[in-house]
Amino acid sequence: MRTINWNGVFPAMLTPFTANDTIDFSMFEKNVLAQLEAGIDGVILAGSLGETSTLEYAEKIELLKFCAGLLKGKIPTVMNIAEQSTRVAVKLAQDAEANGADALMVLPPMRYKADGAETVEYFQTIAANTSLPIMIYNNPVDYKIEVTLEMFEQLAKSPNIQAVKESTRDVTNIVRMRNRFHDRFSILCGVDTLILEELMLGADGIVGGLVDAFPAETVAIYRLAKAGRYNEALEIYKWFMPILELDIHPKLVQNIKLAATKTGLCTEFVRAPRLPLTGEERKSVLALIDTAIATRPELPDYLNLPVLQTA
Repeated sequence: MRTINWNGVFPAMLTPFTANDTIDFSMFEKNVLAQLEAGIDGVILAGSLGETSTLEYAEKIELLKFCAGLLKGKIPTVMNIAEQSTRVAVKLAQDAEANGADALMVLPPMRYKADGAETVEYFQTIAANTSLPIMIYNNPVDYKIEVTLEMFEQLAKSPNIQAVKESTRDVTNIVRMRNRFHDRFSILCGVDTLILEELMLGADGIVGGLVDAFPAETVAIYRLAKAGRYNEALEIYKWFMPILELDIHPKLVQNIKLAATKTGLCTEFVRAPRLPLTGEERKSVLALIDTAIATRPELPDYLNLPVLQTA
């Protein structure tokens, strides 16, 4: 059975675009290299933050091949699967496996609010048609489908379903999952404004958004928390919170691209129907970002901290 180390910080990578609406691979490379230097543990491609809904199928594969070639196996390349039909989801999973992906993150069916049985079969069918390790994305707030404990009981029968991106926004779900399944599933916090709380409750890692703009600070929080240095992690978290809230907003893509542009790691270009922030909305977001940049905390030597592996 194939597996990866699901512990650590996994940025949901932005997809930078040029003014001509093509993928800006040079800027993407710059961001990935900055993430590596900061100590991240894996990257997730073509997620919601990566504008998967407007990426063409061929672009997803092109992005995957470029990233896998760039990373050369140093850390896992995780491909996101967010499709409308099981058939296309299976095809993308297989094409991802053939083109260098180390693992998959799988969302429930898009556009159709599947019931529990349909959702479980969707996930199980994908798992049966690839050898890649899979992380289930559980986000009923945005995608209207909750993967319940009873559904995870059935999904546990698929050995390559190994992890969950926990985005229910109910931190007690971490404890429920541990009580029911112990270490059967790795659990990664998927909500930027809950990362420290969920790490303290035993989450194995973070799937982050603002890490695209502030990689070192995000990894520092993770490493400090895992080393039991909670007070130091909390001080960075308090500084971070006003901009972490940019992640829980309908315009999270525009918000985070603006933040990453200000730190030199992206462009503001988004793909229509999204439009860049303008006017007072842009000013208010920019004020938060500029304040954060002006007050960035001094970080300890977080990369040399011992990290307790919890799964």
